[in-house]
Amino acid sequence: MRLPRLLAALAVIAAPLTAASPPSTPAARILAHTKILASDEFEGRAPASPGEEKTVAYLEREFRALGLAPGNPNGTYLQNVPMIGLTSKPTASFEVGGQTLTPTHLIDYVGVSRRVTPRIEVKSSELVFVGYGVAAPEFGWDDYKGVDVRGKTVVMLINDPPVTDPASGQLDPKVFGGKAMTYYGRWTYKYEIASAKGAAACLIIHETGPAGYPFAVVAGSWGRENFDLRTPDANASRVALEAWLTQDYATKLLAAAGEDFAKLKAAAATRDFKPVTLKAHGSFSVTNKTRDVGSKNVVALLPGTDPKLRGEYVIYSAHWDHLGLDPKLSGDQIFNGAADNASGTALLLEVAQGFAALPAAEKPKRSILFLSVTGEEKGLLGSQYYGRAPLYPLTKTLANINVDGANPHGRTSDLIVIGNGASTIDDIGLAVAKEQGRTVLPDAQPEKGSYYRSDHFEFAKVGVPAYYPKPGRTFIGQPADYGQKIADLYTANDYHKVSDEVRPDWTFEGAAQDAAFILEVGRRIANSATWPEWKPGNEFKARRDTMLKK
Repeated sequence: MRLPRLLAALAVIAAPLTAASPPSTPAARILAHTKILASDEFEGRAPASPGEEKTVAYLEREFRALGLAPGNPNGTYLQNVPMIGLTSKPTASFEVGGQTLTPTHLIDYVGVSRRVTPRIEVKSSELVFVGYGVAAPEFGWDDYKGVDVRGKTVVMLINDPPVTDPASGQLDPKVFGGKAMTYYGRWTYKYEIASAKGAAACLIIHETGPAGYPFAVVAGSWGRENFDLRTPDANASRVALEAWLTQDYATKLLAAAGEDFAKLKAAAATRDFKPVTLKAHGSFSVTNKTRDVGSKNVVALLPGTDPKLRGEYVIYSAHWDHLGLDPKLSGDQIFNGAADNASGTALLLEVAQGFAALPAAEKPKRSILFLSVTGEEKGLLGSQYYGRAPLYPLTKTLANINVDGANPHGRTSDLIVIGNGASTIDDIGLAVAKEQGRTVLPDAQPEKGSYYRSDHFEFAKVGVPAYYPKPGRTFIGQPADYGQKIADLYTANDYHKVSDEVRPDWTFEGAAQDAAFILEVGRRIANSATWPEWKPGNEFKARRDTMLKK
């Protein structure tokens, strides 16, 4: 079936929504699901909360109503994800320049400890500025230059070192991806390397541009209960304190130590940078309230039609969780997460419905797994756990297609693929987009590191080719800058805030367009004679090659 005829058939399918008069168009169905999942009744969908119970029950009910099989081989629609809840109360002080500086939590800094222990103490730890905190031998880069930071507090910048090509004067695309953020630039990497180096504490200096979001986003997420996967060593190998400093406070602290923030940052952008031992010591304490958390991924399966190929899988993912509620807030206390990610979960349900409703002759040869994961907002935990404990072999998993956010507005003449060019899935996407009369654009803001900020990344980390399409920016019938303005306003005003709620002007016509695109990309992968592959030079190719050789 050609794409236009397939889309026309899917557009008239009735929905299994539990409402008395279910919507009959894809856009209306996506809107209806979004309204339910983002309603106050669902309390912001925090893991291990009544909101989780309602969300999981809703998703299971919808998948079951579509006629999809339980996705867990144990006969259920659920995968238990063992996590630890940690509520950290930190204190911090710095002895510098003959004075004691005491930053204010959530205003000047935010800090947590992932160690599963009631109290963590770091006393009079020497501060060392380590530039961007990167050790990347493939780029000939080492911000530690042999300095032993065991027991010390490392202070570092967010994002990658901005290395300039002398010939062009522009960022060198051959080193740390040029303008694009690599994993070395992500905060997760920075705490990982600090842990590996044996540091006592790690302080990342927050800058809104390089981080990709304002400090309020960090404070809003980290200043509440945090989660991690349960590990045998109770996270004893993690650095004792993981913290962010605001740029203003870091500038003040460095000045008190006789250093200039701008000069240190400029020096850190050079390959010959050496760590700077600061004339300052930090003392930190963290009291941790911990609890075992049993959260859940929701999984549904459309078995493949080919007896020889149904044991191979294409996985669609979208995270159902958001930030829950905060009783300390006055007024609105619920982080409804309408765009992030009730809308993406709704789009996943629409794609699932589309597959379930395909005529028998058009159903895919390979199996399709719909995976709605928990804990994305807590560090991609649900998808990370699936990567560690897959329900189906990763060696039999052809691809992951991830949905995080959906276009609630009008149709676009383009769409964006985060990490475009990473794998041969991009070639399939180009062909499908062309049939829709659309173009595919790369990420317009790769410096924000979006490729490392959603659930597809956990599949990429274990070698599975992962595809992350996002809504386009060129809205049909609107000014050229309309889409970017909408995106910028959302990031500035609503991202991870209680104001992320369903708006009266949301139609989801654009999301319906994207759902059709996403469905068809996965259907072609599931029917293809060849498997998707990482393209040469991709950082995850070696992992896939090694996996498939075993």
